[in-house]
Amino acid sequence: MLAEADATVPHGSGNSMMSRNNYFNKNPDSSISMSKMDVIIPFSPDVPCDNNGQRMWWAFLASSMVTFFGGLFIILLWRTLKYLWTVCCHCNIKKKEAQKVNNPANSQVADGTAKGPDEKDEVVPASEVGWMTSVKDWAGVMISAQTLTGRVLVVLVFALSIGALGIYFIDSSDPIESCQNFYKDFTLQIDMFFNVFFLLYFGLRFIAANDKLWFWLEVNSVVDFFTVPPVFVSVYLNRSWLGLRFLRALRLIQFSEILQFLNILKTSNSIKLVNLCSIFISTWLTAAGFIHLVENSGDPWENFQNSQSLSYWECVYLLMVTMSTVGYGDVYAKTTLGRLFMVFFILGGLAMFARYVPEIAALILNRKKYGGSYNSTRGRKHIVVCGHITLESVSNFLKDFLHKDRDDVNVEIVFLHNISPNLELEALFKRHFTQVEFYQGSVLNPHDLARVKIESADACLILANKYCPDPDAEDASNIMRVISIKNYSPKIRIITQMLQYHNKAHLLNIPSWNWKEGDDAICLAELKAGFIAQSCLAQGLSTMLANLFSMRSFIEIEEDTWQKYYLEGVANEMYTEYLSSAFVGLSFPAVCELCYVKLKLLLIAIENKSELGESSILINPGNHVKMQEGTLGFFIASDAKEVKRAFFYCKACHDDITDPKRIKKCGCKRLEDEHPSTLSPKKKQRNGGMRNSPNNSPNMMSRHDPLVIPGNEQMENMDMNMKQYDSTGMFHWCPSKEIEKVILTRSEASMTVLSGHVVVCIFGDVTSALVGLRNLVMPLRASNFHYHELKPIVFVGSLEYLRREWETLHNFPKVSILPGTPLSRADLRAVNINLCDMCVILSANQNNIDDASLQDKECILASLNIKSMQFDDSIGLLQANSQGFTPPGMDRSSPDSSPVHGLARQASVTTGANIPIITELVNDSNVQFLDQDDDDDPDTELYLTQPFACGTAFAVSVLDSLMSATYFNDNILTLIRTLVTGGATPELEALLAEENALQGGYSTPQTLANRDRCRVAQLALYDGPFADLGDGGCYGDLFCKALKTYNMLCFGIYRLRDAHLATPSQCTKRYVITNPPYEFELVPTDLIFCLMQFDHNAGQSRTSLSHSSHSSHSSSKKSSSVHSIPTTNRQNRSSKAREAGHKQNATRMNRMSQERKWFTDEPENAYPRNIQIKPMSTHMANQVNQYKSTSSLIPPIREVEDEC
Repeated sequence: MLAEADATVPHGSGNSMMSRNNYFNKNPDSSISMSKMDVIIPFSPDVPCDNNGQRMWWAFLASSMVTFFGGLFIILLWRTLKYLWTVCCHCNIKKKEAQKVNNPANSQVADGTAKGPDEKDEVVPASEVGWMTSVKDWAGVMISAQTLTGRVLVVLVFALSIGALGIYFIDSSDPIESCQNFYKDFTLQIDMFFNVFFLLYFGLRFIAANDKLWFWLEVNSVVDFFTVPPVFVSVYLNRSWLGLRFLRALRLIQFSEILQFLNILKTSNSIKLVNLCSIFISTWLTAAGFIHLVENSGDPWENFQNSQSLSYWECVYLLMVTMSTVGYGDVYAKTTLGRLFMVFFILGGLAMFARYVPEIAALILNRKKYGGSYNSTRGRKHIVVCGHITLESVSNFLKDFLHKDRDDVNVEIVFLHNISPNLELEALFKRHFTQVEFYQGSVLNPHDLARVKIESADACLILANKYCPDPDAEDASNIMRVISIKNYSPKIRIITQMLQYHNKAHLLNIPSWNWKEGDDAICLAELKAGFIAQSCLAQGLSTMLANLFSMRSFIEIEEDTWQKYYLEGVANEMYTEYLSSAFVGLSFPAVCELCYVKLKLLLIAIENKSELGESSILINPGNHVKMQEGTLGFFIASDAKEVKRAFFYCKACHDDITDPKRIKKCGCKRLEDEHPSTLSPKKKQRNGGMRNSPNNSPNMMSRHDPLVIPGNEQMENMDMNMKQYDSTGMFHWCPSKEIEKVILTRSEASMTVLSGHVVVCIFGDVTSALVGLRNLVMPLRASNFHYHELKPIVFVGSLEYLRREWETLHNFPKVSILPGTPLSRADLRAVNINLCDMCVILSANQNNIDDASLQDKECILASLNIKSMQFDDSIGLLQANSQGFTPPGMDRSSPDSSPVHGLARQASVTTGANIPIITELVNDSNVQFLDQDDDDDPDTELYLTQPFACGTAFAVSVLDSLMSATYFNDNILTLIRTLVTGGATPELEALLAEENALQGGYSTPQTLANRDRCRVAQLALYDGPFADLGDGGCYGDLFCKALKTYNMLCFGIYRLRDAHLATPSQCTKRYVITNPPYEFELVPTDLIFCLMQFDHNAGQSRTSLSHSSHSSHSSSKKSSSVHSIPTTNRQNRSSKAREAGHKQNATRMNRMSQERKWFTDEPENAYPRNIQIKPMSTHMANQVNQYKSTSSLIPPIREVEDEC
C-alpha cells in the first residue's frame, strides 16, 4: 500500500504538505488501507532520504527527553542516597553517645578507638570538599560577570544564542524535517559549533550551581535540553528537524542583564522598559515557533494529514492578532494541537498583552522629553544654569543675558532642572531655541552633569529662590549643588546666588572653591541691604546703581516729561574696556575728563596693577595715579560699541575729531603692535586672570596707592591705645553693648530730639527669618566717614526679633532700639520721623505668605501710614548751625530766604509725604500701591514705575541681572560690593565666619590708610562754589569743574519731578538721571550724585555732633567755618545765630528734666550731648528736610578752597 501511494506521488516532486493533504482529500474512496502499525510509524512522502518515507522527529525529541528526565532522575537518586546516608550516620552518632553514657569507665577507650577512624573519615572528605569548592568558586566567577573574563563569557553566550535563533529563522523556511549532510550544510556546522559552546557553558553553570535540582529546572537549562541534544542527533542521522529550536528566543529575557553588565542601562525606568519588552518579545516569538511546528507537522494521531503550510512570520502575525483580540480570521490554526495551544495562549497572552503593552507604552511616552545629552558646538561656549528654574527667574535671566547691547554673546545656555518645564516656560525656551536648551536632571547626579558636559562648560550659574520661606534651607541646597559640581569638575567656574550673608562662609569650606578662578557668590541680602544703605546716604542711589548693572533698552519719548530724561539715563550700563596706549602716563582725572568730553564716556574706576603684579580696583583715584599699559577701565555707556572708543582712541588720528562715532580703529601700526591680546577683554576676565586676590582686601576697597598716611597733626591727636575701628580698618567700631543699654521707651525717645538720623522700621517676630540688619548698618558705619558724620540709627520694631539680630549689631556705634511697631504713629513721632534723613521700611515676614499680592502688605501699610501723617510746628529744633540740622546759609530769623527758587511751601503744617522713604518690596507689581498719585499700570515693569525712578521703592528682583553681569566681567561684582557694602572684603568675611562679630583693632597707620577711599554723596547746587552753574549751566561744565578743582567725579542728577514745568509745583518728589550728556541744562534745585575723596582734615576741623552745646567758643567758631558757604554776609548771619544759641543754652543748663545723654558709646574725648527743645517754624522744618543731606558735602569743598 505504501508503494502504491509512493507511485502516485512521484519521488522528488517536492510537493508540499498542503499538496499531500489535497492528494488524500481527492481520493477518499481509495483502496488504501492502513494498519495500526502504519499509524504508529509516521509516514511522510516529503523526506526524500528515507525510502520508506518515515519521519524521525521522535528520535530528536527522545534525545531531549532522555537527557532531561535522565539527569533529573540521577539528581533525585543522588539526593535520596545522600539523605539516607545522612540519616544513617546520625543514628550511629546517637548510638555512640548512648554507649558513652552507659559505660563511663570505657568512655576514654571508646573515644580513643572511635576517634581515629572518625578523624580519618573527616580528613578525607575535607580535602575533597576543598577541591570541589575551588572548582565551584572558579566556575561561579566565570559565569557571574564579576570579572572581565566573566563579562565577556556572558555576553558571548547571549550573542551566540541570538545567532542560533537567527539560524532558526533561516531554516524555518525549509521543511520541518529534511535530510541534510553535516559536511555539506554550512548552517548546520555553525549551529553545531554554537551548541558545543552552549554545552561547555552548561557544564560551568552546573558546577557553579548550589542547588543542582533547581538548576536543572531553570528556563535556560530547559532551553539547552531541547536545543543541544537534537543537534548531535541530526549529525548522527544525517537529517535535520526544526523542532524546538525556537526556544532560543527565551534567551532574550536576559537582554536587560547583559545591558546592565555593559553599563548601558543605569536608570530604573530603562531597565524596566527593556525587561518588559524582552519578556513580551521572547514569549511572542516562542509561541509563534510552537504554532509553526505543529501547524506545519500536523497532529500525530491524524498521521500528520491535517497540517498546513505556514511560514514562521505568518505564525508571528497570527499570535499578535490573537493576543490583541482582533482575530481577522485570515490565518488560523487547523491542527488540534495548534487550537489547543491557542486556547491556553489566549488566556495568558491576552493577560500579558493587556498588562505589558500599556506599561511599555507608558514608559516610552513618559520618558523624559528633555533627556538626552548636550552636543557642544565647535567654536561656541556654553554655560549651565541650574537651581531655581521658573518662568520668572528664567525670563529675567535671559532678558539680561541675551540683551542686544551686549557685544557678541556667542554663548549657548543650557538649563538643567529636575522638573520638566510647564507650557509657559517651554514656550519661552522655544522662542530662544537657537541659544537655549533645557535638560531634565539634577546637578546632584553625576550622570546628569555628564549629560550637559559640565566639565567643558564656561561656567555654571546657580539661581536661588528669593521668595522661599526658609532662606537657610535654600542656601544649603545651593551649597550642596556647588559641592556636587565641584566634586565632579573642580576647575569649573561657579556663580551662585545666596540669600543669607552668614551662609557665604560655608562656601569657603569647599576645597576647590577659588575666588581667583572666578568663583563668586552673589549674596542677595548683603547687596539688597547695601543698596538701601547707600540710599540713606544719597537718596535715589539704589535706583541708579540698579539701572547701571541691568541691561535696559533705550525708549525714546518725544514729550518733555520727567520720563524722557529718566529713560535716557536708564539706557546706560556698566562696561569694561582696556584703555588705549594714548592714555599711558596721564592721571586719572585727565583721562576721565578726556573720555567724558571727547569720547562721550564716563570713566569711574580702573584696574591698577602694582609692581608685585597684584591688581586692585581704584574708584576715582586722585592725581597721583597714572595710567599704565593695558589698564582696564570701568565705563558707564549706553552699549558696548561705544566703549570701544576708549580702546581705539589714537591721539595722532583722532585728536581733531569732534564726532565720537568716527573714532574707530585706525591704521596706525603702533596700535596694532600694542594690542594686549587677540582675546576680547571679557574673555580674559572669564579666564580668571584678573581676579583680585582675597588676601588683598585693602586693594579691593579702592584705596589709593601708595598709602596715604594721616598728617602729623592727626597722628599726634590719635590715641594709639583706643580702638575706634574694626581690625581691618574698614568700619567704625565700639565695644559690645547689651541690648538693654540701647533700648528706648517712647517717653525717653520723645525727650530726645533726633534729627538727621536713619529710622529703620522692621516687621518681624520670633519665628521670622533674619534679614541681616548688619549688612544695612555696615555701609552706614564705613570708616571713610568721620565719627561726627555718622548718622544715628534707630530701629523701630519687635524687641524679640531685634534681640536675635543684636548679636551682629552690638559693635556698631550710634545704634538704638525703640520697641514697638512701625504702624504706630506714636512710636514714629517719638523718633522724630519727620526730621530723619531716611526712613527704611523692611519686613522679615514677606516670604511666609502664599498669596504674592499680600507679601508686601505690612511694608505698604507702613509707607502709606507715614505719608499720611501731619506734623505741627511744636517740634523742637537743635540749636547751632554746627550740629548740622539747619542748612548752611539759612538764617532762622529770615525763613523766607530759602535758596531754592520756585518751590512753594505750606505755611502751617508739614506732611509725611515729604519724608524720604525707601520701601523694600518682594512682589514687583505691588509698587503700584505705594504712590496714590501716579498713573503706573499694574503690568508696567518695575524700573518704569515712578516709585522706583524716585528711589522710594526697591525690590530684590533687580539684583537678578548681577548673575549675567558677573559672568561677563567678574570684576563688576567686586566694584558693586565696593560701592554698596562700605568696605566688606574677603578678609572681613573670613573673620565674621569665625566669630560672627566685628573685632576691634588699634588705630595704626595701616588701618587708618584704609579709610582713604571714595564714597558716594550728593552735592546741592542751591549755594556754594557751584551755584553759578546751578541756574542754567551745563552739566559738562559742572563735571569738569568738580573733577579739576575738588577731584569729585559726578555721575548723575537727582532732580525734582516737576522741575521741567514752567510754573512752580508743590511736589517734592525727585527722580534719577544717570550720566547726563555734556549739554544737559542744570536747575538750582538739582542734587548731584558724585564720588568724593576722603578728607583727612575734616575730623580735626569739625566738632563732633556729640559735643555739648556749652563747648568752647573757639570750637564752635571753627566748626561753623567748615559748614558755612564762603560768603561774607552768610558768615555774619551764622555767627549771630550761634551766639544767640549759646546764650539760650546757658540759660537752660539747669533744666535737668529736659536733658538726656545720648549715644554713650561715643569716643572718650566726646562730651555727652545736652539736647534742648525749642520751637521752630514749619517752613524751616521743610527746608531742613529738603537740604540736611547735603550739608556734609560742603566741608571738603571749603577746606579745599582754604588751601587754594
